[in-house]
Amino acid sequence: MRVSNRFIALLILPSFALYLIFFIVPTIQALIYSLYDWSGFGAAPQFIGLSNFQELLNDRVFWRSIGNTVGILIVGGIVVFGLAFVMTMMLSSGIRGKKFFRGVIFLPNIIAVIALTTLWGYMYTPRTGLFAVIFDAIGLTDLARFPWMGPDTITIAMMIAIVWIEVGFYVVLLLAGVDKIPPDFYECAKLDGASDWQQFRHITVPLLSDVISIGMVLWSIHALKFFEFPFSFTGLEPNPSSYTVAVYLYILGFGQRQPIYRLGYATAIGVTLLLVVILVVLILRRLTRREVVQY
Repeated sequence: MRVSNRFIALLILPSFALYLIFFIVPTIQALIYSLYDWSGFGAAPQFIGLSNFQELLNDRVFWRSIGNTVGILIVGGIVVFGLAFVMTMMLSSGIRGKKFFRGVIFLPNIIAVIALTTLWGYMYTPRTGLFAVIFDAIGLTDLARFPWMGPDTITIAMMIAIVWIEVGFYVVLLLAGVDKIPPDFYECAKLDGASDWQQFRHITVPLLSDVISIGMVLWSIHALKFFEFPFSFTGLEPNPSSYTVAVYLYILGFGQRQPIYRLGYATAIGVTLLLVVILVVLILRRLTRREVVQY
């Protein structure tokens, strides 16, 4: 037993060392730097206690970025999982070409983010964009001139694109769980006269509870730290109306043509985001906890 424990510890040690170096130590450093007024360069950091966190309470841009992030988390999550469930029900109903449709739906997840932002930027372009051309062709001229990239509508436009990109991943995740459900359950349900919707509701969803729980946690973590698409969606100078918390953190640290270099304040935002992620994951795990279904 002693030899076995030592061998197990030896196998775990490299992973633990990497985790300690690349996560635990930077997290502790972030907690320390969040208490300082520091540009990241030049003059030595000045200890200011919780002043950075107090400033966050009155930072309108920060609260706007919080609103955008929460919107992506809740509204985007509802739409993504709603579409994922519908597509899963359709693809698991015996439709022909299941692998083809699954590949097409998942395709946006393997395309570079810059290419996706360029595509959606073209689609949203007034007068010459794809949406404008389609709406003009069917006589909806008002929608053809709709300012998708305007300050008041850019968040909605961005969320539509994000849903289109992300839904494929969760469809594949749910389908992987559906493939593990014994087909005997569905055959018995059909013999009893259950419709496709009843089979999905009473067989598929309950037996996918663990997969759904994992998917919700993955979506929550991903949504709260959304960065790549919002940052590149509006070019080198992101529109403040489209900021997420991660984008605002990057902008404050070093992410503009004319950098702000408020690394201490940006670190305080990062610490706040980390605490929110941990809290949301704990709540989700608590709400989705249920007995394991074996089949």
